[in-house]
Amino acid sequence: MSKKWRTRLVKFLLFDLFLIIVLLGSGVIYQQVGASQDEKSFTPPGKRYEVDGNKMHLYTGGKGDVTVVLASGWGTANPYVDYYPLYEKLAPNAKFAVYDRFGYGYSDKTDKTRDVDTVADELHELLQVSGQKPPYVLVAHSLGSLETLRFAQKYPDLVKGIVMIDGGSPEYYEKDSDNPADTIGGFGNQFRIRSGLFRLIMQNQQVVDTSNANRNELKLVPDDLKKADQTALLLNYGNADTVNELRELHANAQAVMANKKPFPFPLTILTADYFGKAEPDWTKTQTEFKSWSALFKQVHVKDTEHYIHQYHPDIVADEILDIVKK
Repeated sequence: MSKKWRTRLVKFLLFDLFLIIVLLGSGVIYQQVGASQDEKSFTPPGKRYEVDGNKMHLYTGGKGDVTVVLASGWGTANPYVDYYPLYEKLAPNAKFAVYDRFGYGYSDKTDKTRDVDTVADELHELLQVSGQKPPYVLVAHSLGSLETLRFAQKYPDLVKGIVMIDGGSPEYYEKDSDNPADTIGGFGNQFRIRSGLFRLIMQNQQVVDTSNANRNELKLVPDDLKKADQTALLLNYGNADTVNELRELHANAQAVMANKKPFPFPLTILTADYFGKAEPDWTKTQTEFKSWSALFKQVHVKDTEHYIHQYHPDIVADEILDIVKK
């Protein structure tokens, strides 16, 4: 290669490097500006209470002597929006309280490890400082099952019953080897978030619909709340708290298992059929939940994905109220 061509090649490479730096810089600015705008418009529908030095969000409604406490699953960016289809059905018969764990929805981030005892104690403090009176009917979706069971183990006198909405059993999570913590918290995904690429991709409605496919595309949620849900996702996806929850998954399941003894109150399991495509291991451990309470009940819900409350809120509400009224 002649000196002339070598000089041209170096110039081309330097130009390419400069272009990459400009694009990356533009992406980072796009992400930062977008996040700043989102934070300004992201108004909490409930109240934020100080819990262990940070602000934790709680949305409440309804009336009655029993309080239904709703725990979301992992990665559900906006629990308030996620449980929206249940509010109208619960409100006439019970008080309800939807909380955002740290790192979710309208709550702050925290530097506390997301071990299950810490999370359960944070919930207990939140319910106390916000004035939510027991007895509580605890409702958990998916991974929210672990903190719900641990709360019931630590504060059994406050609990009237539990309803799991396709909640994962501790036995399942203790053995589950498919943990995406390294992927979501890894360099590639974090680069995608910080460079603005994730935000850019989520401007495509087809991508949004695909991401909401197992939530019935949020068809039971009004448009303004769909926007709030997407904003929460853009602000919270892949943050350290949610990644730490996954890293603590096995240890949290083991902690719940180590304190296992049958509850004296009702435990109802709502199991999704995944439109006939349920995983055998998941279905098996759902049935094994019966060892957690002598007052066990399982309801198999057809024509639904994992987020049963987004497909059949009437069924979910009826099972919750069945325990409320006992």
